[in-house]
Amino acid sequence: MAGESNGPGTELKALNLVHNPAHSGPQLAAWGRLSAPGTELVSENFEQLTRGARLSRGLGRSYGDSSLPATATDKVAASRNADRILQFDNETGVIRVEAGVCLADLNRIFMPRGWFTPVTPGTKFVTVGGMVGSDIHGKNHHVAGCFGAHVRELKIRLASDDIVSCTPTILSELFYGSIGGMGLLGHILEVEFALQRIPSAWVWMQSERMPDIDSFLEGLGRTAPLWPMTMGWIDCLSRGRSLGRGHLIAGRWAEPNEAPSAQPASKPMFTLPFELPNLAVNPLTVSAFNMAYYHKHYRQKIQKVVSPEPFFYPLDAVLDWNKVYGPRGFTQYQCVVPRAAGAPAVREFMDLLTKLGGASPLCVIKDCGPQGHGMLSFPLEGTSIAVDMAVSAATQRIVDRLNEFVIAAGGRIYLTKDRFTRPEHFAAMEPRLDAFLAVREKFDPQRRLRSAQSVRLFGDPV
Repeated sequence: MAGESNGPGTELKALNLVHNPAHSGPQLAAWGRLSAPGTELVSENFEQLTRGARLSRGLGRSYGDSSLPATATDKVAASRNADRILQFDNETGVIRVEAGVCLADLNRIFMPRGWFTPVTPGTKFVTVGGMVGSDIHGKNHHVAGCFGAHVRELKIRLASDDIVSCTPTILSELFYGSIGGMGLLGHILEVEFALQRIPSAWVWMQSERMPDIDSFLEGLGRTAPLWPMTMGWIDCLSRGRSLGRGHLIAGRWAEPNEAPSAQPASKPMFTLPFELPNLAVNPLTVSAFNMAYYHKHYRQKIQKVVSPEPFFYPLDAVLDWNKVYGPRGFTQYQCVVPRAAGAPAVREFMDLLTKLGGASPLCVIKDCGPQGHGMLSFPLEGTSIAVDMAVSAATQRIVDRLNEFVIAAGGRIYLTKDRFTRPEHFAAMEPRLDAFLAVREKFDPQRRLRSAQSVRLFGDPV
């Protein structure tokens, strides 16, 4: 399998990787529809392309400004053509790939062979290099940790243009700083990690209807020891006794005797024929959607075998679902409230969120396990809450208030989703920041590697 190129696939050809609005000049866009002046440089030789580049960029699925250039003249190296599988051991599952390999293609190639990535995010349209830079987490964080926990070696081009390899024991500061480091310590060229053996390509799922946030938290605590994958959808507009109602979902890989003999069929994907207006997502439409979606779960508990696609990646069925929020776009606020703060802190957060507004049909809650070793990795032991919000004049105020709450609770936010956090707020919630910046000073004292996000949060010069 060494040297195999999986290719971008028809799904990726349909993605709008570069956004060109009506105003002049080329633009790059984040998934939240924030755009910035700049262009990607694309080449078959990504390793050479990164020489002198300020930023690497995969498929542009980070929601905020982490994959956007700081200035229009910054060289941005696109990794998506660096898509070769370099090595694979069918006995151990250890695989080595170029950074631009797409998770969708890994699933397509290896799931029928009985292998799956040990951790997967909520979209399959991400590159492996992006999975490292964000240290992505999934429904199984409480048992498997983040993706970085399964990485064995990284090949990186430094800001000096030197190319080095690092592991947990060789250049360990660079290794753990790059895991969750948002690409600010070097361009990730190759990644070696271990796939997980799965008994079938199907998922055994259990879904429960939860009447309120207290029931939800009790359910998460009850299911986490029994199920390797857990998460839930919450109605973030419900108030009073219905505060935090929703659906708790748990899953595990189905055993061969539970699963259909055939492989899951590929489902058709759709594109929105047009962009919705800015006000399409508003309290009235979201309330109606949430009411219908909550009551769609007509039985208290449902158990069944499902395809992994809708289980792991429900939103990927619509390739450009971000158009729902209109040209002003959206942001996702994702935080983790530590276990030490207790259930009352989660309940208080949900109450604050519903009072502040920022209506959304998408609010996800999940249980997180212990903090990983990545220097800026997001999760810590506690409860993660993620809510999409249409961008409006009130968004900065809402994010500020939520961040103040999270800081007081001892939590933190996820950089891959962030667009509005102020630098002083991030510094207050991130006790590991000084250690990360010290490693960055060691490997890139002149701040040659930067993004729009690093300028906003870390004060990088432009």
